[in-house]
Amino acid sequence: MANSSSTNMVNADYLAPVNTQTWVNGRHNVRCVKVIHETWDVKTFCFMAQQPVMFFFKPGQFVTLELEIEGKQVMRSYTISSSPSVPYSFSITVKRVPGGQVSNWLHDNMATGSELAVHGPVGQFNCIDFPADKVLLLSGGVGITPVMSMARWWFDTNADVDVTFIHSARSPRDVIYTRELDHMAARLDNFGLYLIVERMENGLPWQGYRGYLDEAKLDMISPDFMEREIFCCGPVPYMKAVKSLLQSRGFDMSRYHEESFGATPASVVEDALEQAEVAQAEADSVNQEDLLRVEFVNSGKSIQIVAGETLHNAAARLDLMIPKACGMGICGTCKVMVKEGQTQMDHNGGITDEDVEAGYVLSCCTVPKSDVVIEY
Repeated sequence: MANSSSTNMVNADYLAPVNTQTWVNGRHNVRCVKVIHETWDVKTFCFMAQQPVMFFFKPGQFVTLELEIEGKQVMRSYTISSSPSVPYSFSITVKRVPGGQVSNWLHDNMATGSELAVHGPVGQFNCIDFPADKVLLLSGGVGITPVMSMARWWFDTNADVDVTFIHSARSPRDVIYTRELDHMAARLDNFGLYLIVERMENGLPWQGYRGYLDEAKLDMISPDFMEREIFCCGPVPYMKAVKSLLQSRGFDMSRYHEESFGATPASVVEDALEQAEVAQAEADSVNQEDLLRVEFVNSGKSIQIVAGETLHNAAARLDLMIPKACGMGICGTCKVMVKEGQTQMDHNGGITDEDVEAGYVLSCCTVPKSDVVIEY
């Protein structure tokens, strides 16, 4: 018979509360805990924090990876493909792109135990901010990742949402998440799955649609698409074709949502330095009374800039390289706190209203309107 005191001690340890933090937009250190081979050229990388963190995000949002490749810092944004209903980890799904610096590096080097920093989560493309009873998910290629996150969220939470999921791929062997999608469709009456491939391959059976998503297929698959909230992600030509099709049919485009962040510039650091050199030349030719002062209080550095120059450029001129991935106010990587002064920000969804209210801005798309003090 087991000793009762030792048993109680084990139970007490087992039931001890876990000091769990909640994920918020910012920089976080994570480690890779699993690598899944989805298709011949697609892998899913699963990450967890060193200490327990609940990775809650809005399905459809993305993170930016901070990597070191060949001795240089490289940052790249990827949609989260997992669902926040599995809260202690998150995943990204990456297709190996011929000549792609980051995708090839991830496929060749990212393994279980690898550690890295991520920024996020951010993004306006998500199903939480646009709730609906009936949705149409349209995806092409690896663009399936954000809408898969949405589908997983609805499936795991038993949401009362009628889903029509249309995915386009090059061939049967390029369809990502095949088994999981089939499982969802088999388990739910209100989940319709329709796959389209451009071409067939010898030895691979196929019972789905062939060719491209066009007006005829859309009418056949989803005759009530005009009544649905539509989420679309895929290659730019795919999204342009979908958008044109919907507009030609008079669809209410306020109910159409598409993933909007594109490829990250190849070298963020070099780009920032180039812009800084131009800005320095402009500052040298302007009257001193027309310049604005930017102070980076943590670094003990300050500089005078011309009106219209971004905070990120000002930092680069002082050799302060604020992390940046997109340069368009989308990825949220370059967030800084404004301690004093007035600024104007023109972002594209990379920062939350709560962060703005707290005094944060995205340095890549924020210009001072007065002398300012920045926490960096």
